[in-house]
Order: sequence, then C-alpha cells, then structure tokens
Amino acid sequence: MSQARDHGDDHWPMRLFRDRVAGPRAGARRRAVAQLAAGTPILPVLIVSVVVLADLADGAGMIWLPLLAAGPALAATTNGPRGVLCVGLLAVGLGATLGVRDGVPGRELGAVLSALVAVTLASGLASALRGRRERVLAAVRSVAETAQHALLRPVPAIVGPFQVAVRYSAAAAEARIGGDLYALIPTPYGVRLIVGDVRGKGLPAVGTAALVLGVFREAAYDEPDLLAVVERIERSLARNLGHDDFVTAVVAGFPETGHLEVVNCGHTPPLLVHACGTVTAVESTRPAPPLGLRALTGDIPGLRVLPFADGDQLLLYTDGVTEARDRGRAFYPLAEGLERHVSDEPARTLGAIHDELLAHVGGRLHDDAALLLIRKPAPSESGLAEPAVPEAEAAEPAVPSAAVPEPVTSSCSR
Repeated sequence: MSQARDHGDDHWPMRLFRDRVAGPRAGARRRAVAQLAAGTPILPVLIVSVVVLADLADGAGMIWLPLLAAGPALAATTNGPRGVLCVGLLAVGLGATLGVRDGVPGRELGAVLSALVAVTLASGLASALRGRRERVLAAVRSVAETAQHALLRPVPAIVGPFQVAVRYSAAAAEARIGGDLYALIPTPYGVRLIVGDVRGKGLPAVGTAALVLGVFREAAYDEPDLLAVVERIERSLARNLGHDDFVTAVVAGFPETGHLEVVNCGHTPPLLVHACGTVTAVESTRPAPPLGLRALTGDIPGLRVLPFADGDQLLLYTDGVTEARDRGRAFYPLAEGLERHVSDEPARTLGAIHDELLAHVGGRLHDDAALLLIRKPAPSESGLAEPAVPEAEAAEPAVPSAAVPEPVTSSCSR
C-alpha cells in the first residue's frame, strides 16, 4: 500500500466514507472542483491582473494594453487549449474595457484587440501541439520502462544464501534504458550472475543486451561448467553481431559454499571485499577478448576460482562508474569509495556509492552505469534465513578439478 494511502487526514478510506454520506453528487462536485483547480491558469491570470492594475494606476492606455498578450502566451506553456482560450478572452475583454475607459482611438484599440486574438489563437494551437508531444513522449517512456523491466528484471534482496543489491543509471534519463546489462539467478549449480557493457548506444545496444541476457539465463541452468556458459554466449554473439560489435562482461558463479568462480571477458575487474573491509581487485589470470571478438584472437578465457567466506562481498560494475570524471577530469575512485562505504547491507553500500558518484560528476552521469553487489552473510546473522532453492538443486556440485581454489590471502592482516 502506498504511503499516500496510509498517511494524511484526507486519505482514501475517509474520502470514500464522506462521499457515501454526502451522496454521489457531492463527490462528483468535489472531483470537478479539484480538476478545475488543477487546470486553472493561475500565473497567466496573475500576469493579466498586474497589467490591468498598472493601467488603472497610470491611465496611459496604449502603453499597457499590448502587454495583455503575455497572459495567453504564458498559458500555452502551462495549460491546455481551453485554459489558453479562457485567458485570451479575459485579456480581450479587459483590454476593450480599459481602452474605452482610457479613451483610446477606435482604430488603435481595434489593432490591439486583433493582436490579442491572434496571439490567443496561436497560443492555443501551440498548447495543443505541446500536449500531443507530451502524450507521445509519455507513451515512449512507458514502452522504454516496460522494455527495461523485461530486459533487466528486478533482483530480490535475497537470492539463495546471498544478500544482493543493484543500482542502474542510464545516461539518457528520458529513455531510462541503456546498453549496460546485469542478471543474477539461482541455478542447479549455484547462484550465477553476469554484468556486462554493450558497445554502442540506442536500440542496437539494447537488442544485443537482450540477446546476451537471454542466452545467459538459458545456459546458466543447463551448463554445469561456467566456461561452457560463456562459450554459449560467445557462439550466439558470433552468429548475430557485426564485425565491429562486442560485449565486455564478467560472469561469476558460486558452485559451493566458500568458493567463487569468475570469468572475465575484457571487462573491468570485479572488486572483492573481505569480511575485514579490505578491497582487492579480481584480476584475470588469462586475459581474454570481449564476447564476440574471440574469432579475431583465438584466446580462450580462463576460469579463476577464489575463496569466498562468510561476510565477504563481490562488486561487479561497468565502466560508466570508473570512468566518471569530475570537473578536474579525475576518475571516480571506486575501490576507495567502496572501502569507505562498505557495510553489512548491500543496498545501503550501493546507495552511498551512487550518491557519492553523482556528487563526483556534478549530478548527471554521461554514460550508463551499473553496480551489482552480492554478500554472503554469516549463519549467525539474524533475519537472513536462506530461501528455498529450485528442485533441481538437490546436491551442490564440486568445484571443477581443473580449477583449484586459490589460497586465502592475508590481506586482512594489517
């Protein structure tokens, strides 16, 4: 239930009760008055009133009467055609009254009134066109929001045994959708996730992102090996992308408790936050090209296996975060910001980082930015019961024999 329904003296149950007591006519009158008040051109009428008062005080006639055209002209920017016509008729009526009162010659008064009528008609047409453009824009934004929700599905706060938080900001705020992608799903082989960045902008980038996410969601359920998931995405992109198109991405998985698998395909390295708060970058042991470009180099990405203990966190992000510049052209120091704001609540951590990022760039990002933070809470932490896993996840597979987990480093000892 929304906050508007829960709070306030005039919330909806009380309004409904009063409407039933007073009768349907009272409720209809109240709604009509509210709609009229919402569409009343208050500021244009105020401008016309100021011009009338100035003329009454000065009595100069022709000096003030042309300024009445400011009323309907301003109404075109704030009201619909009906409001513009009402302000225009008010201006014409008051202009004729003041002209006669001030003794303005009929020929000059007729010219002024004709100008007011012309401005009113032109302003009404402009208002109608503006309303039509606003409706088209609202429809386009609605389609963009629907496409984004279908492409970047909402991620719950708890996925498997992990706490999760996501922050996504499109550079084109009006479109609310961009070329960055992310997904996190529980599978029979543990929780798997991807964060990537599509080369290019606009609808082609959105289409490529949809292709990558579709293949990932399918392969993550079917393939027991994380490298096989990446291979299926690579084959799909090789068939569907152009020669100059590619996708940088990091694919990660948690095959069993205490282990983390990472495959990096030309993307910025994830940041691993140890339980003590130390932040380290997960660099790729075998550099690989972005997805879609393997045919040019023949390099195969490597699988890196790391320990992932209780309290550890993993942050995946796109270059829209690390390449964000301030006025001095300095990049945003993500690792330092993460170390400053890290907490036991991923949502609070990303909220603080996002606010600091916007402050760093001066309030608006110039590139799409995605942040995905996952944390393994300790069993002793209350209120973090693990949800049920899919039926296929009857037994957790072991870490692939070819990939031996790296030993735990001593980065927490200072």
